[in-house]
Amino acid sequence: MTGKPSDVNQPATAGAVSKGVIFAGYLGGGTIKDCGLADLGTAEDKPPYWAHLDRSESDAQNWLVRESGLPSAALHAILAEETRPRLESFDGGGLLLILRGVNLNPGADPEDMITLRIWAEEKRVISLRRFRIMAVQDVRDQLEKGQGPSTIGGVVTQVIGGLLQRMEPTIQSLQEAIDDVEVETLEEETPDIRQKLYGLRTQIVRLRRYVAPQRDALKQLLEGPPSWFSKDDRNRLRHALDQVTRYVEALEAARDRTAVVQDEMANRIGEMANRRIYLLSIVAGIFLPLGLLTGLLGINVAGMPGAETPWAFWAVCGLLGVLVVFEIWLFKRLNWV
Repeated sequence: MTGKPSDVNQPATAGAVSKGVIFAGYLGGGTIKDCGLADLGTAEDKPPYWAHLDRSESDAQNWLVRESGLPSAALHAILAEETRPRLESFDGGGLLLILRGVNLNPGADPEDMITLRIWAEEKRVISLRRFRIMAVQDVRDQLEKGQGPSTIGGVVTQVIGGLLQRMEPTIQSLQEAIDDVEVETLEEETPDIRQKLYGLRTQIVRLRRYVAPQRDALKQLLEGPPSWFSKDDRNRLRHALDQVTRYVEALEAARDRTAVVQDEMANRIGEMANRRIYLLSIVAGIFLPLGLLTGLLGINVAGMPGAETPWAFWAVCGLLGVLVVFEIWLFKRLNWV
C-alpha cells in the first residue's frame, strides 16, 4: 500500500484507475450502469454506486487511500493482509464488514476461505477481494439481467446471502464424509481411516475458524442495522444469520462426531492390545511350569533319575504333554480362556 490514509472523510476526486477495478457503476432499476472510478460520486442528485476492486493492485489501493474518502481506521482494516470476519460501525451510517467465503476457484480447497471486505454507506458500497468470489459475480450477473438490487442494502445483503449459500455444499460434503468414516469404523478399521479422520478434523477447524466469527458479525449487524437498511434487507439478513448459525452448529456437531470416532478407534486399538497381551500371558502361564520342569531336569548333577534309561526322554515329553493338557483344562475351568 502506498500513500498515507486520511483521518477524515474526503469526497472522491477525479483520477483514472484502470488496473484493480473489476467493475464500477451506478445502481438503479435493478441494473448497473458501468463507469470509471473518476465518474463516481455521492452527490444528492446521483444514484448509489458500487465499486468492486482487486485489493492486490496498487492502483486500487492508491485510489482508496487518496480519493475514496474512507476513514483512516476503515482503510487500515480494509487493506490489512490478515483479517477475521467482523463488523465495525462508523459515524454517519458507514459500516465495514469483513466476510469469508469458501474458495470455489479451480484447483483450490474450499476450506481455504477467501476474504471479501465491504465498505458500505447509504450512497455507495466498495468491495475488495483478491481471489474471485462467485457470490459477487452472481449479484453482478443479476444486475446485467436487470434483476439485481437497486439499493446499497440490497447489494450488501444479497452478497452475504450468496456467500452463505455457496458454503452449504461444502458443509454437506463434510458431513457425508464423516458418515462414511463412521460406517467404516463400525464395520472394520481400514488402514487409511485415521488419515481420513485427520483430514476431516483439519477441514472442520479451518471452516469453523471463520464461520463462527462471521455469525457474530451478522448478529451484530442485525441487532443494530444502519438506517438505510430496508425491511427487505433486514429480512434477508435475518435469513442469512439463521443460515450461518446452522452452519456453525453443523460444524460443532461434526467436530463432536469426529471426536467420538477417534475415541472409538482408540478404544478398539486398546482392546486389541489388551487381547494380545492377554494371549501372551496365557502362553507364558502354560510354558512357565514346563520351563521350570525342564530346567530341573537339565541340571548337571549325579543321581538324575532316568539319565541312563533309553525311553526317559519320551517319558518326559509325554509328561509335559499331559501337563499342558491339564493347564488348558484348568484355565478353561477358571474361565481364563
